[in-house]
Amino acid sequence: EHVAPAGSMYQAGTLSGNPLAMTAGIKTLEILKRPGQYEKLQASTEKLINGILAAGKEAGHELCGGNISGMFGFFFCKGPVARYADAKAADTEKFAKWHRGMLEEGVYLAPSQFEAGFMSLAHSDKDIEDTIAAAKRVFAKI
Repeated sequence: EHVAPAGSMYQAGTLSGNPLAMTAGIKTLEILKRPGQYEKLQASTEKLINGILAAGKEAGHELCGGNISGMFGFFFCKGPVARYADAKAADTEKFAKWHRGMLEEGVYLAPSQFEAGFMSLAHSDKDIEDTIAAAKRVFAKI
């Protein structure tokens, strides 16, 4: 009775307060408390982003990127990308073609190179290897 529209307190957010989302969040925090989980996430993310970058460069594309823990991103340009102007100079049309190709391969990534991608501890080495293999196939087509 206190939360809008019935009450004066406004609350909003994707899945905010949803019992299933809250349970998943609590379980995630429990898993992250286990020793070595952040290191595992870092290593998995580095394997993914380094594999994608290598595949792109092997196919002759200018590509740069990096990661912080489980968050990653890359740009179709020589790089490095250190500020907004650098990011704006990247080839967004090529990224769009690559993104569409990855979707056709069954790999779902953020649709803009201005957005971050996120790994999870649920991604296996096989998932990463399959994603890099898909990236190689798409890089060869664009």
